[in-house]
Amino acid sequence: QVQLVESGGGLVQPGGSLRLSCSINPRKIFGTYSLKWYRQAPEQQRELVASMSPGGNKNYPDFAVGRFTISRDIGEKEVYLQMTSLKPEDTAVYYCNVANVTNSYWGQGTQVTVSS
Repeated sequence: QVQLVESGGGLVQPGGSLRLSCSINPRKIFGTYSLKWYRQAPEQQRELVASMSPGGNKNYPDFAVGRFTISRDIGEKEVYLQMTSLKPEDTAVYYCNVANVTNSYWGQGTQVTVSS
């Protein structure tokens, strides 16, 4: 069973930065699963924020390009989402996801609120 625990959310002013962390157990999933961050705002569908393939290739939707960065630390068993130049519309619950062709696992989410 894969367990994911997100942390690092909070309240930040517009233009500010946050780094989200996702602790992944067990570590053996690195290199075999894709790693992704999603977000879901109230009354909105969940949307992809960033992804990393098992080989380390990264992809971002247009709204995240240049502002969000996904990274991983295999030794620490963590995946990160560095967010900069945050906007009020980035307010949402952010979820970590690991998946392969047969399985998909989710964390419980961490709230990010961008407000002055």
